[in-house]
Amino acid sequence: MLDVGDEAPEFELPNQHGETVRRSDFDGKRLVVYFYPRANTDGCTAEACGFDDSLSEFASLDVSIVGISDDSVDDIADFAADYDFQFDLLADEFGEVATLYESYGEKRMFGTTFDGVFRNTYLVGPAGQIEAVYEDVSPDGHAEEILADLDPVDVTL
Repeated sequence: MLDVGDEAPEFELPNQHGETVRRSDFDGKRLVVYFYPRANTDGCTAEACGFDDSLSEFASLDVSIVGISDDSVDDIADFAADYDFQFDLLADEFGEVATLYESYGEKRMFGTTFDGVFRNTYLVGPAGQIEAVYEDVSPDGHAEEILADLDPVDVTL
């Protein structure tokens, strides 16, 4: 995993509309970069819906969100349309960006070994450095977990 303080790798990927999105497009603000294994599966849908449901809270903190999988543009377009997601899903069909973010590699499921995306998330700060790392996350409640970390409680009396 990348560490807090590391420079977040640049990326350039197509979103669900076929438009190019770069990490540097978000310079000067915080960015949640979350990696998910497969569009339209239960866990990935729960995670994406959690982010979408929390968009106003993230926006109030000037934080943008992108989700990245190794799905095709057509697959993420269908996924985004099915749930009317209001943030960018990005197609990393060959796992190159996920690899840069140490979120791609060998997985095992039902006795089969294959390469795929790991469910990891990075919070990238305004200057492009990693501010927080979330490894092997649970999709349920993940957006709320990040929001809680972004919104420290004022304990002054």
